Amino acid sequence: MPKCSVGRLCIAAAMSLVCMGPGIGTVNAEDVPMDKIDAMREALAKYKDPYVAVRDLYLSTVGCVHYDGSKMEGHLDYPKGGMGIHFVNLTVQGPPDPMKPNVLIYEPVGGKLQLVAAEWLVPLAAAKERPSLFGQPFQGPMEGHEPLIPQGFHHYDLHAWLFKDNPLGMFSPTHPDITCEDAEFSLLEMPTKLVPEQQ
Repeated sequence: MPKCSVGRLCIAAAMSLVCMGPGIGTVNAEDVPMDKIDAMREALAKYKDPYVAVRDLYLSTVGCVHYDGSKMEGHLDYPKGGMGIHFVNLTVQGPPDPMKPNVLIYEPVGGKLQLVAAEWLVPLAAAKERPSLFGQPFQGPMEGHEPLIPQGFHHYDLHAWLFKDNPLGMFSPTHPDITCEDAEFSLLEMPTKLVPEQQ
């Protein structure tokens, strides 16, 4: 189990749908109306307490994900840095809702979890075109991220670093200052393979 404040509630029941995505170009926070960013932060602030997230069916995938900056042809580009521990809500479906992300992302710090980002994912099979939020296109489409999700789970995703300023941009897939040093389960992921878009 990770060293986190939710103890045994940090379960892995949602491992099959955690998503961690790369970037195809980012939009700066200043390009998104500040009132919309503030509204998202206000709506999600209650999840700074991971117990509240678990009660609302955001379930921990346990592993703290990070990347070493490796580049591979035909794969997405993840700048060196971390993502953290993903809490996935399998009940959130349909078009991306800014106020209801599929995923909450926590950084393990000193034995506790700190909310740092939100993430939205859309299965490729459910997307007629590339999704976007606030003018920012989702990353992908990509394979699933082994070992946390099946390789065959093709999807788009988008991160927003709402609770920890990111020098790489609000919508970067990774954060250079996120580490997994305080996590019991650290996962060094390799770049995810791109897949063709739906025709």
